[in-house]
Amino acid sequence: MRRRKKTRYVHEGRYMAEVEVELIENEGEWSPYLSIDDVYKLDDVRDALRKGDVETASKYGTIYELRPVAHQ
Repeated sequence: MRRRKKTRYVHEGRYMAEVEVELIENEGEWSPYLSIDDVYKLDDVRDALRKGDVETASKYGTIYELRPVAHQ
């Protein structure tokens, strides 16, 4: 079994979070996959962003506010 770090992006409303997780790779058909702890972490970030709770979401990674850019 091999583990490697990967950045996942969670987008909710006007926010996006950049969260580091660990991918688990093995010989099975479901490889690569996330640990249950990382899945819960991504769920917690998504829930916090939905509520607009940037402070809680920022405990798990970097948070960005997305704004539309005018185009011509």
